[in-house]
Amino acid sequence: MTGSVRAAHTALALTNGLLIDGTGAEPIRAASVQVDSEGAITYAGPDSLAPEVASGTTTVNVGGNAILPGFFDCHVHFCLPGGAADIGLTMALPASLKVFQIAERMRTTLEAGVTSARDLMGVDVGFRMAIDAGVIAGPRLVLSVGIVSSTGGHGDMTQLSGINVLPYLQSPGCFPAVADGEDQVRAMTRRILQAGADVVKIAATGGVLTPTDRPDDVGMSVAEIRAVVEEARSRRGGVHVAAHAQGRRGIQNALDGGVDSIEHGYDLTTEQRAQMVDEGTFLVPTLSEVMGSLDPSAGPVALAKKALWQGKARTNFPAAVAAGVKIAAGTDAGAAPEHGHNLRELGLLVDNGLTSMQAIVAATRHSAELCQLDHLVGTLEAGKRADIVVSDGNPLSNIQLLGDPANILLVIKDGVVAKDRAGFLTDRPVSPR
Repeated sequence: MTGSVRAAHTALALTNGLLIDGTGAEPIRAASVQVDSEGAITYAGPDSLAPEVASGTTTVNVGGNAILPGFFDCHVHFCLPGGAADIGLTMALPASLKVFQIAERMRTTLEAGVTSARDLMGVDVGFRMAIDAGVIAGPRLVLSVGIVSSTGGHGDMTQLSGINVLPYLQSPGCFPAVADGEDQVRAMTRRILQAGADVVKIAATGGVLTPTDRPDDVGMSVAEIRAVVEEARSRRGGVHVAAHAQGRRGIQNALDGGVDSIEHGYDLTTEQRAQMVDEGTFLVPTLSEVMGSLDPSAGPVALAKKALWQGKARTNFPAAVAAGVKIAAGTDAGAAPEHGHNLRELGLLVDNGLTSMQAIVAATRHSAELCQLDHLVGTLEAGKRADIVVSDGNPLSNIQLLGDPANILLVIKDGVVAKDRAGFLTDRPVSPR
């Protein structure tokens, strides 16, 4: 198509790599991954056992560097800029400019090695359609469109002036999703799903950045959450529900309501960790958000909340790891963390209790399971789609390597090369954009 960023599929054979396939299996040195002309993986294993390369296949010697699955970020906000954000300036920008800014954040994220992203508020399905059609470059998207919230809750961005800033932060096809009581939240869930959401997000607690609540405030009752979950479960074979949940009372309501993931979970109790293990509930800890610094422009109230909840996370996330809670990787990119540095999250996961292999599995196989995409991607296995990252060096020896986009040498999404920093296919290095 004219003007498309989509390149044609090319049959590829990546050879002489350190294969870390995302399953948690031991890495394989001198390994190959073969991809057919339709973008499917046909082989992943030792070079010595690889089938003969098919005619027309481009062979790439990756020089002993690591071959990994494309990574996930299960908690992003492409509608938000990350870092210091001037809400007044954002409100003054034309909606058309913000659309282009969102597209650029998506491209940057893809080129950093994140081939799949779950956007949990603020991006409408037009962006997914544009990526799938090759109009713009970006990760495979899983979208919540909005966040179902009670009046005054974490998804209600009405300021003390009476101005609701949320419509100015979201993409044009999104809408505030404030609802109170079982009937309203049920109707709002139906509206979110009608808008094309792949996952439903709820605000089970307050948060750091919203003006009139706190992370330990209860955002929704158990009955309200159960109504959302019931509606989501009744659609498309069972749509997942993700709960923004930071304080323990709201976490408990979310767990008792039957959600699939706890986002943040900074104040998890021993009993809640055990319940998550028993019920298979995922934790998306967003350490990039809670461990990072908050821009002073957020104001003293937000800064004080951030300091308090950072301390809770430093204690309670390692305890969740020790208890065996299933971890998926997410950053909250856009809310504070910068887009395009998503894989720094893996280093924080390792600093707080995971092994390097566990962190990679969290950001690949486990995240694919949470996003209901594990039948397609998340591991390098024959039959799956070719989402592949080649990174400089061995991330099992130094997980921090992945956090620097300059070390992400090659990114392939769905069998199409999205970024080739090392010049593997051009025989010369390509300067990072």
